[in-house]
Amino acid sequence: MNIRYETIGAGLFIENRKRFAALLKPNAVAIINSNDEMPRSADQNFVFRQNSDLFYLTGIDQEDTALFLFPDAPTPEQREILFVRRTNEHIAVWEGHKYTKEEARAQSGIQTIFWYDEFYTAITRLMLAADTIYYNSNENPRYVSDVQYRDLRLLAEMRNRYPLHKYERAAPLLTQLREVKSPAEIALMQKAIDITEKAFRRLLSFIKPGVAEYEIEAEITHEFIRNRSNGHAYTPIIASGKNACVLHYIANNGVCNDGELILMDFGSDYGNYISDLTRCIPVNGKFSPRQKEVYNAVLRVMRQATAMLTVGNTFATYNKAVGAIMEQELIGLGLLKAEDVAKQDPAAPLYKRYFMHGTSHFLGIDVHDVGDYNAPFRAGNCFSCEPGIYIPEEGLGIRIENNILITNNGPVDLMANIPVEIDEIEALMAR
Repeated sequence: MNIRYETIGAGLFIENRKRFAALLKPNAVAIINSNDEMPRSADQNFVFRQNSDLFYLTGIDQEDTALFLFPDAPTPEQREILFVRRTNEHIAVWEGHKYTKEEARAQSGIQTIFWYDEFYTAITRLMLAADTIYYNSNENPRYVSDVQYRDLRLLAEMRNRYPLHKYERAAPLLTQLREVKSPAEIALMQKAIDITEKAFRRLLSFIKPGVAEYEIEAEITHEFIRNRSNGHAYTPIIASGKNACVLHYIANNGVCNDGELILMDFGSDYGNYISDLTRCIPVNGKFSPRQKEVYNAVLRVMRQATAMLTVGNTFATYNKAVGAIMEQELIGLGLLKAEDVAKQDPAAPLYKRYFMHGTSHFLGIDVHDVGDYNAPFRAGNCFSCEPGIYIPEEGLGIRIENNILITNNGPVDLMANIPVEIDEIEALMAR
């Protein structure tokens, strides 16, 4: 229970469970497990991060946790059961404090608490009364791993114990819920964004020729931790000069040279909700004419793309429209010729040579959060908006990214207060 952020009220998780339970079939149970603690070496583990779905439903940020839901159970105390790790004096001495049953009850809003090692004993009679088991798995479209995680291992055990029950997928239901953010979730994301803004403003007075990329990463980390963030929402990209043309550059071991731009893609994690910012600034504090030209082209694309993040639009329509805007900007920059664009293969547009990634993805508990990329945009969706232009032959890569909330009244830029205009960036760096 190594929690740095301020306590999140149980109301968020109570409401999330209520909405999830309403989607289950009659006489069904749902089981959601915590993530594994992943071994690093010897007796060391990698830093633990809770399973996103379990956190969404309980707010419990600790290993060896499970949630058992049975909305149609005969008595109220059987309808929600939380299992948490049993602790003892040895664990307290070596690892620190773990949730007591009273603390788990207060954090989650679940009244019935058992120890994790009592799981099968506690659910046996309830399982015999149920017909269907909703079991969770990682169905994020970006997830690829050969490692068999806890859900899969325990699913095999459940099938062995209860082979004649019907099994259903919990992930599609949780995706449907998680992609629409509640006001409480937006407040947590805004907190993460505000911490990220502090880190960016700190960098504007720190960066100068000769500074190493890893020193910049250290400044960001310092600002995150001192503001009670969990740390980085993802591995930060600190890419100066030609390094910015490597989309997932994370070595962060170069030196920032006079005359270069530096691309910084980073975001804080607060209360397991994330932010995702990208800014490009001149190492010496002044954009060159060419850097200004490309930067403003990217900024124009971002603003036009943001305006299209509206209820009812779709990724297919959105991406096609952003591509058309980018084509015109690249023609204006002399990187593409209009006559070549007119003759291009629509399935392989020429702009992809300089802008090869998507413009937007879902945001939330994960930086690439779950969501239906084939469905129309809905109020409450939160997206990145991050066009970029990468010109390896010029040693220049520029991406600008803000986090956008879709509402019934149009898109809301949650990062509107973070400097992005050239004049403001130069003025702040000159202080």
